[in-house]
Amino acid sequence: MTSERNALIDSGLLSPVRAGTPVEEAVGDAAWLQAMLDAEAALARAQARLGTLPKRVAEVIGAEARAEHLDVRELALAARETANPVVGLVQAFSRRVAAVDPDAAHYVHRGSTSQDIFDTATMLVAQRALRLMRADLGRSAEALAALATAHRDTTMAGRTLALHAVPTTFGLKAAGWRRLLLDADQRLARVLDGGLPVSLGGAAGTLAGYLEYARLDGEGPLDAADYVARLTETFADETGLASTDLPWHTLRTPLADLAAALAFTAGALGKIAVDVQSLTRTEVGEVAEPAVAGRGSSSAMPHKRNPVLATLLRSAALQVPVLAAGVTQCLLAEDERSAGAWHAEWQLLRECLRLAGGATYTLVELAEGLEVRPERMTANLALTGGQIVSERIAAVLAPRLGKAEAKQALTRASHTAQQSGRPLGEILAESSELRGHFTGDELAELCDPANYTGAAGVLVDRAVAGPR
Repeated sequence: MTSERNALIDSGLLSPVRAGTPVEEAVGDAAWLQAMLDAEAALARAQARLGTLPKRVAEVIGAEARAEHLDVRELALAARETANPVVGLVQAFSRRVAAVDPDAAHYVHRGSTSQDIFDTATMLVAQRALRLMRADLGRSAEALAALATAHRDTTMAGRTLALHAVPTTFGLKAAGWRRLLLDADQRLARVLDGGLPVSLGGAAGTLAGYLEYARLDGEGPLDAADYVARLTETFADETGLASTDLPWHTLRTPLADLAAALAFTAGALGKIAVDVQSLTRTEVGEVAEPAVAGRGSSSAMPHKRNPVLATLLRSAALQVPVLAAGVTQCLLAEDERSAGAWHAEWQLLRECLRLAGGATYTLVELAEGLEVRPERMTANLALTGGQIVSERIAAVLAPRLGKAEAKQALTRASHTAQQSGRPLGEILAESSELRGHFTGDELAELCDPANYTGAAGVLVDRAVAGPR
């Protein structure tokens, strides 16, 4: 199936965050088809290694396991008659192998069942997608570490409930963003490290078909426990996935864990996105997305340069947790094979992979090209005329005036500053309550936001020196 035909099915028109990104190809129909064929080939190689399938046959099956040899659209249409794509795949693939070696075709899918192949393929697709995401997260984390270091002491307004609170630094904000990426990467790494298992269960989780064919095709008596263990481990070795001690046809922990990690990853990137959107506002202007000719333009307002990258990230962050909840809901899989819960996972999970992978890819460009505007941060700090450090002034005044008196004096001075538009330091200097307690220079120092960033610099140093 050509890429043009695949594009006709789902071109990404309504999902620009993943359109044209590496993960889109990694989880597309052709990739999923190839993963199913990879699972079939790996199973044949595993059985050959155990002596229950001719080595020559495994080689033929492996050589013919190429997605371009089959028609994805035909397999999709055939799946309407069986409720899953593997049945049609096995039939079409068997015909392909038979054209090369008729005897080998009898060994395709030997003892297996649709869910074994599809679930193993799902894990292969997820593995490839997660590796792309981790590489993107690594690049973005490095970029944010550089921003945190460069702006360790760049003072800006800390905002709580949308309003100026106390000063902070942009370096600390960037370090916090980086921490989220490291947290996401750790969760994806845990899934990759043993959380993506092969699926071997046979028709109802007993591996009966595998054992029966092994008895027919092998030599000598067969120890069921030994063969099952060796088959699972060998299949895992051939695929690069993890082994498992129980079939998981209706024990969907691997899918639930994967979905949860993807939801967290998207949410972590979404936090960065909403911060960038807020700081990019015209009246704030403290950061800007990297400028690219033509990007962010409005169809009606020529003057605008919209924060496109952050918008794409936020869109993914709003979708993935909802989709992941649907995957988690599929834990309610009845009996030994589910009629619907298993089938419901497929598209939900793929969209999670697409969106999260598209978001990590998009973040690289944003993190590496983010424009920081310290002059705007300084200007915005001055908007309240020094009131942003009222917490500090209250703490300093209390021992000299008494806690209640200090609060009353500061409240009156702040109100006067708001009404008059004059700096808080000037109002305090004229206050009779403070006369003799502070010089004008001391009050100016107290009201300078750059002198009240607490441990921000130390926290940045500690964060950047920590794990990468």
